[in-house]
Amino acid sequence: MAARRITKSSINWQAMLDRVHPEQQSYFVAFKAKADNYLRRVMANPAALPKIDWAHYKKSVPVAGMVDTFQKQYESIQIPYPPDTMTASVEAQEKEVMAEVKKFVAESNTRITEYQKELDHLNSLLPINQMTMEDYKDAYPELALDGEKRPTFWPHTPEEQPGMEQRGEGSAH
Repeated sequence: MAARRITKSSINWQAMLDRVHPEQQSYFVAFKAKADNYLRRVMANPAALPKIDWAHYKKSVPVAGMVDTFQKQYESIQIPYPPDTMTASVEAQEKEVMAEVKKFVAESNTRITEYQKELDHLNSLLPINQMTMEDYKDAYPELALDGEKRPTFWPHTPEEQPGMEQRGEGSAH
């Protein structure tokens, strides 16, 4: 596999920065500076091995066959480019995560619709400080005092009603 020369970063740094928590942005900027420095150092090197004037060395070196041996070894140098073994698994993981994200967005939109209905209902009611007891009973029938169906004793708290045990008193040890 021939090595390919990377000429431009495929990372959208601005999109990544938009997702970084504000308290972590200084770390992200430092990371980006290191990545840019590394890319500059790599780009400073030539894409191919430098050409050598073998004829000049054959004239200058008195040992017969030495330059030919070096030339043969130099031209046979193959620097292996590491194989890409992770892209397929990352892309599969990305598909799974995107499916989960779409599901979460759909569920969230459903919840938003339900909450908006509740909010619209609450906004349609009279403000609490302007309600009468009858208005309160109409708006919140499960919470309002109902002397006919659920009679209670003053002060109308659950602890003061018949059948409620006092906390901490009369309990078996």
